[in-house]
Amino acid sequence: MSGSEGGWFTERAVGELRPGDHGWLAYRTPEEREHVIGDFVHDGLRGTVEKVVYVTDAPPERLPGVRRLAGADLADRLRRRQLRVLPLKQTCLDRAGRFDPPRMADAVAREVESAFGQEFRAVRVTTELGRLPAAPGPAGLARMLSCEHLVDQAVAPSTTAMAVCQVHRDALPRDELAALRDAHEVLVAANPEYDDGVLRLVRTFEPHGLRVEGELDAARHTVFADRLARVTALRRRAHLDLSGLRFIDVAGLSLLARHATGVPGGCGLVLDDVPAGVAELIDMVGWHRLPGLVQGRRGSAPGGVVTS
Repeated sequence: MSGSEGGWFTERAVGELRPGDHGWLAYRTPEEREHVIGDFVHDGLRGTVEKVVYVTDAPPERLPGVRRLAGADLADRLRRRQLRVLPLKQTCLDRAGRFDPPRMADAVAREVESAFGQEFRAVRVTTELGRLPAAPGPAGLARMLSCEHLVDQAVAPSTTAMAVCQVHRDALPRDELAALRDAHEVLVAANPEYDDGVLRLVRTFEPHGLRVEGELDAARHTVFADRLARVTALRRRAHLDLSGLRFIDVAGLSLLARHATGVPGGCGLVLDDVPAGVAELIDMVGWHRLPGLVQGRRGSAPGGVVTS
């Protein structure tokens, strides 16, 4: 559980969502959306026992996660009604074209209820709140909050359904984003790039890079180098959030320096929130002797342990 102004939330990787979860994602970049919503949708479609309901006006082939399917596979999912793309006009609007929360909640509930008759064992639901045609200001916010309440009533008691509400961070004012976030108990994050219980590597999107948690020892240098190469291959400056790093050996620090000098485009690596022990070692060596490594954000990271 994590505290945040306005409430308490459970932070959960998208692959760890459970039936009854009503999650929230406020994303900044298309890359982040693809990693979270894309995995949510694709995980439901890659087998045959889950149904995916997506409320949107976008065509199916352009949806996150769906783009990973071959054309024939997509056609099959649509034919079997495993993928249900519900247009806003038919799902969310009344006859006057105004956003109608009860209508949307009823449409979602019908799709969930019909899943058993269609021989599906679970249902995944998602929509992008920023695209709902709610009125601006308090009236529009009230409608969206009403919708969230009704969807929660349909999903939370369920043993088969889970939902993720998504919105671009710039689509709504900050206070409205906070109010909508507070209507959810689960904050959804990207799946770890790697997690063996000792070392955990998680993609970050603002800034672009990796969060490194746990212990980076010799047995994990290869997998770390591989995941690091993936985030630096895009020719963008990458940040490493080291605030959760408890242990690194000297060879691991050398690995960082070698990789930084080989980043395409000479972008290097930015080290954020470096633990005290790691910072002391780097200071002793000298940043100027570690070309490509750049000192970044300084936070309140606990002291890490550095050994030879």
